[in-house]
Amino acid sequence: MEYNFQQIEKAAKEFWQEQQVYKVSNESSKPKYYVLDMFPYPSGAGLHVGHPLGYIASDIFARYKVMKGFNVLHPMGFDAFGLPAEQYALETGQHPAVTTEKNIARYKEQLNNIGFNYDWTREVRTSDAKYYKWTQWIFVQLFQSWFNRKTQKAEKIESLMELFNKEGNASNPAPGDDTLSFTAEEWNLKNEAEQRAVLMQYRLAYLDHAEVWWCEALGTVLANDEVVNGVSERGGYPVEKKKLSQWFLRITEFADRLIDSLNNLEWSEAMKEMQRNWIGKSEGASVKFHLSPAISKGEEDASGVIEVFTTRPDTIFGVDFMVLAPEHELVNEITTAAQQAEVEKYVAYVKSRSERERQAEKKISGCFTGAYVVHPFTGKEIPVWISEYVLAGYGTGSIMAVPAGDDRDHAFAKHFNIPVTNIFGDLYNGEAAVSDKNVTIQNSEFISGLSVKEAAAKVLAALEEIGIGTRKINYRLRDAGFSRQRYWGEPFPVVYKGNVPYIINEAGANLPEAMQQLPLELPHVENYKPGPEGEGPLANIADWVMVTNNDGEILKRETNTMPGYAGSSWYFLRYMDNGNEETFASQNATDYWNQVDLYIGGTEHAVGHLLYSRMWTKALSDLGFLSFDEPFKRLVNQGMIGGSSRLVYRISGTNKFVSAGLKDNYTCDEIHVDVNIVDGVQLDIERFRQWREEYANAEFLLEDGKYICGSLLEKMSKRYYNVVNPDDVVAEYGADTFRMYEMFLGPIDVSKPWDTKGIEGVHRFIKKFWRLFNDEQTGWKVTDETPIDAELKVLHKTIQKIESDTERFSFNTAVSQFMICVNDLMDLKCNKRAILEPLVQLICPYAPHIAEELWKQLGNEGSIIHAPFPQWESKYTVENTKVYPVAINGKSRTELEFDLDADPAFVEKEVLANPVILKWLDGKEPKKFIYVKGRMINVVI
Repeated sequence: MEYNFQQIEKAAKEFWQEQQVYKVSNESSKPKYYVLDMFPYPSGAGLHVGHPLGYIASDIFARYKVMKGFNVLHPMGFDAFGLPAEQYALETGQHPAVTTEKNIARYKEQLNNIGFNYDWTREVRTSDAKYYKWTQWIFVQLFQSWFNRKTQKAEKIESLMELFNKEGNASNPAPGDDTLSFTAEEWNLKNEAEQRAVLMQYRLAYLDHAEVWWCEALGTVLANDEVVNGVSERGGYPVEKKKLSQWFLRITEFADRLIDSLNNLEWSEAMKEMQRNWIGKSEGASVKFHLSPAISKGEEDASGVIEVFTTRPDTIFGVDFMVLAPEHELVNEITTAAQQAEVEKYVAYVKSRSERERQAEKKISGCFTGAYVVHPFTGKEIPVWISEYVLAGYGTGSIMAVPAGDDRDHAFAKHFNIPVTNIFGDLYNGEAAVSDKNVTIQNSEFISGLSVKEAAAKVLAALEEIGIGTRKINYRLRDAGFSRQRYWGEPFPVVYKGNVPYIINEAGANLPEAMQQLPLELPHVENYKPGPEGEGPLANIADWVMVTNNDGEILKRETNTMPGYAGSSWYFLRYMDNGNEETFASQNATDYWNQVDLYIGGTEHAVGHLLYSRMWTKALSDLGFLSFDEPFKRLVNQGMIGGSSRLVYRISGTNKFVSAGLKDNYTCDEIHVDVNIVDGVQLDIERFRQWREEYANAEFLLEDGKYICGSLLEKMSKRYYNVVNPDDVVAEYGADTFRMYEMFLGPIDVSKPWDTKGIEGVHRFIKKFWRLFNDEQTGWKVTDETPIDAELKVLHKTIQKIESDTERFSFNTAVSQFMICVNDLMDLKCNKRAILEPLVQLICPYAPHIAEELWKQLGNEGSIIHAPFPQWESKYTVENTKVYPVAINGKSRTELEFDLDADPAFVEKEVLANPVILKWLDGKEPKKFIYVKGRMINVVI
């Protein structure tokens, strides 16, 4: 019986669907295990072979845990809102709801083709109103909450109002405005609008004005990393800085908890460190430098000081200049008339640059403002510069520059010929000295003889005494922007009475009951052009934007929509109870499934999605909706499968192509070619001519009658023509071969190239596995004979290795072990049920289709997924014999196998009777027989 994978896999998929084999209940006596993939954004291009890498790994592990006796939740859904869908709709003239639906159908078809064990009854789509109803509901909870720094928890805003009624805000400074101060009496005298303005400085979801990158062509605000060289990364459209009203999430209040609880997670240290660095907690001092002419000490004139944050207050004696971010609010105020033109020119240049570009820039640039500040201890006047390497959003947007202790500051001073104070000699000259906490400062009278730690403490105490310095903890992390000026996203359930925002069901909004209900559905529009003054497309729908409340007042809806990460921050919770219409997920469901036990996805989400999900989970836990405050217990980051691109070489200015070995003889243009018209590295010339019209009459210079392409490993992408469709691979080799090959490529967390030729070896293995059970001529050949020890050893060593490798996510070595096992059983001519049936169970997580078919051929009822994972027995995995090298006078002459507990006298008798040893003895009597158990045998003559 031949291995017909098309028929076998089709039958298995139909059986799984008919029997609902993968449907999971929230009620089970089994222990639970939650396996989750980072759900995909369904693009029109569909999946390429790089996408399923993590999905296959999670599928193997989910199946393995089911067979180990767990109730396993392994769901899938779609991150369906976002700018790409809107742009695709604009480009193709279709509504994003239509294109998204088509793309999801295509993705599901491809995923099912590979044979994943998803419970599709739990599918979620972030663009479904039944789903985003609860995204909006969670936003409301964040809006109606604040972070109590004393309890280190999110609490309802009512608890804060009670504190204000009793004591004002003296013990609860506003994170949104630390200068805000009022008594209980002053609070109670404020009207509703004034009180709501104060509360906005505390809310976890709050409204503020921010300078953002606005792209007119895309009709939306772009994140910093979406702007490159002053244009949008997507499409290359012009961008400009615009100040807009934006929603934010106060993630900075959770910074310490986000850092501390990393210690309890089974994540790689590299991933934890990425989050720690992004949060960027640092302890130091806030120092105010007075502008010259000096303002007398004690005056609180904010415009007369520049505030900096430093982790090293002891270096204040080495300050030679100040640097402000070009967009710092004081730049216009302090710039002198003589420097005005130069400053304005430099500021205009910086406005065209994204933060990513500014941080990566190696070229030094800056401009002197003409202003000076006064050194608080020496009275020296210090020049104030602006430079793009200082960012307004980090710290105070200004730094005190110490060229003797910082390489970047030193390079800046050298470039602009700023005199450098060498008060510390070599002490602060270079990184090593700066980071050395045990050095002693000798060259400053004020801190002479002190360690760095002692010196910093003394300087800080002096700064505090004169009222210009305070101890402070600073964070690199900034509050998360939560507004997008686009159509295809979740509408905010917010209306404005004047400039005051209200949730649609708040009493103050006083909307008719019908308008208070969630979800606030996204209205259907045909035109996605931006609204007036940088507003989102929703602003163009006047009859939707303007609503009348019960008092006859005209209120305006929020016209921004939520960002893509809104729906993805909590989707793992909805999988637990996706049909619930009363809440986002019942308490029973969230208590039962609890944390995600295993989460698999790419490192590109390290400081975005993962941080936001952690913050949302902590907030929901604090507010009593969850019994856990970390979403993902164990995190595995899969590597990338790179595309093996193929290149052709066109002689510049011609339509003549030269083979790779000849290209150095000509001036050539390097062109990517579709890998599907290349066999290995040999180009199919006729198909190339048909590929694109411009190449129809191409000429070729060949090597040995062939055109050999160049090759390059790079990201798999349509623009490099190196995309391989998994459907094509499955059609040619089968899903089981595809699954095992992706795992065989290398460790799951390492990037590796795709090579379709390499898949043939895995396909041969699958066919060889099939032939253990079926002869292509005579058919079924499994017998009920009793296995011998050698066969049992092969089986149980394989079970032990596969279990260990699967637990460690070492899937590539597991596939190798399967290959070794099949070869060994072939050599032993083993076709015994007692060996082969457990082997089918063992391979089920890796190759489920062939396993399902063979399980039925073995006469079993039901799906193999419900069969137990086989157990290994130590008596077959522990070696009880040893092959000894047998030497004559120390020189090895042969090898003999004995039991490890063999009697020495028996060993000696057998060795001396061996024909090879007798030949070397040549009739002589041994003088000595040496037997070292478990190591060696030596005969001395």
